[in-house]
Parts: sequence; C-alpha cells; structure tokens
Amino acid sequence: MSVLRVEEVFKTSGIPTHTFVRPASFPRLKVALRTPGRGVIVEGPSGIGKSTAIDKALKELELDSDVTRLSAREPTDVEYLEVLPDLGNFGTVIVDDFHRLEESVKARIADLLKVTADAEDAKRKLVIIGINDAGKSLIDTSPDLTNRLEVVRFEVEAPQKIQELVETGERALNVTIAAKPLIVEKSRGSFYIAQLLCMNACIQADVLDRPEETAEVATPYAAVQRQVLERQKDRFGDAVRSFARGTKFRPSGRAPYLHILKWLAESDSWSISLEDEMRRHPNEKASVFLVLDRGYLANLVNSPDVSRLLHFNPHGSILSVEDPMLTFYLRSISWPDFVREVGFAKVDYEETYDIALSFAGEDRAYADALRDALQDLGHTVFYDMAEQHRFLGEDVETFLGPVYESGSRYVVAILGEMYGRKRWTLFEASQYKDRISQGHVIPVWSTKVPPEPFDATRGLGGLNFDPGAAPLPQAIAHAEVISKKLGLVDEELDLPASALE
Repeated sequence: MSVLRVEEVFKTSGIPTHTFVRPASFPRLKVALRTPGRGVIVEGPSGIGKSTAIDKALKELELDSDVTRLSAREPTDVEYLEVLPDLGNFGTVIVDDFHRLEESVKARIADLLKVTADAEDAKRKLVIIGINDAGKSLIDTSPDLTNRLEVVRFEVEAPQKIQELVETGERALNVTIAAKPLIVEKSRGSFYIAQLLCMNACIQADVLDRPEETAEVATPYAAVQRQVLERQKDRFGDAVRSFARGTKFRPSGRAPYLHILKWLAESDSWSISLEDEMRRHPNEKASVFLVLDRGYLANLVNSPDVSRLLHFNPHGSILSVEDPMLTFYLRSISWPDFVREVGFAKVDYEETYDIALSFAGEDRAYADALRDALQDLGHTVFYDMAEQHRFLGEDVETFLGPVYESGSRYVVAILGEMYGRKRWTLFEASQYKDRISQGHVIPVWSTKVPPEPFDATRGLGGLNFDPGAAPLPQAIAHAEVISKKLGLVDEELDLPASALE
C-alpha cells in the first residue's frame, strides 16, 4: 500500500480528494445543476473553489458522464463556443473564465441560454464560471435572461469552513499543525491559500509523507509566510511594481495605481468597486478618477503582464484579482518597504488636488488646454466645469473656499484682462491671497495685461500666455514647467517673470 504524501492531502492544483469541504453555496448549486435546461452561472473570487464544487456536485448527481470543459483563455475552446449553438445535443458544457470572452461571443451564449431554458432541454446544459459579477455582465448583454438562469455566488468562506479543511487535512496526514489558528485567519476565506500554507508548513517541518505516529508540525506561521512570499515575489514582483508605477511614473506623483493596489489588499473580498472606493477615500478620488476616466487603468490592466493577474470590468468599474495568491501577496508585504521599492517620494497628501485653476471665463480656452496638459502629466486638477455637478444646489462659496484656501498644493491664477472684475475670481483670490507669500500661488499673466505697480503677483516667478495665440502649445509648455515645480522635494524652482514668453 502506497504512503500518502503531503501534496496529495493539501493539494494546490486539481480537485481535492482528502480535504474537500462543501462550500456554503453547495446545496443551491446542486439544485441548479439538476434543473433541466436552466443555465447556471457560478461566480466569485478566484481560488474560492468554484470548479471543484461543480465537479463534486455533478459527480454526486451522477451527471458527470457527458461533460465538456472549455476555457475562455484557450483560442480553440473559444472557436468551439462560437459554434456551440449549432451542435445540437451537446450535453453539459462548463465554460471557465467567462469574463474574458468577447462581447459578441457572450451574446451568442446568452441567446443559447434563453433557448435551452425555455425548452427545459434535458440534453443541453450550460454552466458558466466567472469572477465576481459574471452574471451581471451577462444579464447586461441580454436583460431578458434574468429569470432564465441561476446565479450561484461563491463568497469568501467563513473561518469555520477553512478550519474544517485544515482539520480534515490534519486527520488525513496524521499531523497537528501548530500554526493552524493563523493559517485559518490569514487565508481570509480562501480554500486554495489554506491548502498552500498547510503544505508549506509541513514541508518546512520535513513531514513529507504520512507518519505512522501523529506528528506535530511546529513550523511558525511567520516562517511559512516568509517562504511563500519569497516564491510569490518572483511571480508577481515585476508586474506589481509595474502596475503601481502606472503609465506615467513620477516619483513625486500621487500614485493612483499604488492606492488601488492597497485598496485591493485591504478589501475583505477579492474584487473592489473603484466607484465605492473613491467615495471612501476622498483624498485619492481625483487622481484615481483621472486614470479611470481617461482609460489609463483599462489599458494598463489589458497589458500582457498585468492581465494575467487582474481583470477590469468597466461596467461598475470593478477590478478583480485573477490569481488568488496575488491577494495573499498584497496583504502580506510591508507597504512602507514596497512604496520605497517602487520609488515614490510621497503617497499620502493632505490636499485633494495638485493644482486649483483660477481664471475668468474669457480665458477658458487656455485654462481648458492647461487642465488637459497637466492631467496628461498625471496631476490632479480642480477645474470648475469638471466639478459643477458636485456643487449643484449647494452654497458655492462654501464648496469653493476650501479648495483655494488649502485644498490644493498650488493655485495657478490665470491673470487675464477680466480677472478681478468677475465675482468668482474676486472670491477665489480672497481665499488664496494668504498663500501668495507662502509660495503656493503660480501666476500666469496675459500678455495683454500690462504690469501694475500694486500687483502682488509681479514679484513672483510666473509664466506668460498670449490669449491671441493657439492655447494648446502654450499650455503644454507651461504644464511641463508647473509639473517640475510639483516634483521638487528638497529645493525650490525659481520661475523668472519672463519664462516662456
């Protein structure tokens, strides 16, 4: 009789044999699978045990004899999916990584789900596996599917379920694991992570096979975590650092992508809604909204190195972890060390905005171009028209005052011919006037406005713009200079009054 090995008990690939624990959603899954023709969507975080539960349920129902498994990651499988509606009685088809299919393929699958459900077809069954909100994305494609399919959601499992898995493994391998309480806690509801941690604890204790006498696995949790992290750093390190730096890395930048990673690490789930997170983190809202709104985040997630780790669904702005170990990695690393390693000088700012623009409406063309140029360099900019929805029905002075008084690192005052003659420019100037002596106001003078002897800004370094010339080239050049000012940490940048005339 062969000796039971540790990797056969605490399995990190394939279907668990000795440590299978029924997830909370298992009974509902069985009912959904045995209902003729009804489509089934099984959604939830990666590594939660969706595929294993489906296989176990089909076996218990004795429906596992005519099953085809397909993956959206395999081009040949996708081709098979495209012709599936024409294949007649295809039995049970399980489609994994459904969220990665093109919208056109999803639409064909949606049509097929409707047909099989309406006919209660006992010879055709579609089971779809996806990460969080896979069901919602399919229903968005075809709203009339709502009552034609069953969505079974696999949430993060309760600690009791994780403990059951560990204790089942202990009995099978004839061991006691000293770090069990911390393994249960740090697995954060993931069967996969619990299996991996238990296996590494046993390996470090040199318990590779089932002993005849009960053996104590005394490996400290810290040692298990350290070893697992070292291995994961080789897998994730470069991709995670690349994501944290984003598409326009600047050491003095606001690090929106790094904050997004931190939100993922702090989440109880393995997916986050960026819209919800921005509401919870107002200081980072502007910088994260910028990369979201301009499509920078979507482009970054779609890059080859990052797409294997993360998935972004623009519907609801949901960012999900593809690989379960990435979540463990993000939750376990030292974030101060990681920030230094990535290269950011500072990531927590008291001010919501890098720049608050103050200008009269007559100079809006230049102000608009300057806003775009600064945002393209990765800066957060307060621009009245972009925030108009926030102060509808509110006291505008109460809203605007703090932005110019202290809510931005710098105020850029565009001093055109009508500046100071309009109500709101007078109000904004009254809010930032005390910041002029602190060096926190950058004047941009119109070439059509002659210097006045009592103008307090004329003693400052500033920029000039010509309202009669094309605004974009001037704005791009000015934004680069202002960006350098924002990037200074240990020294000041003196802008001569004649700069970039």
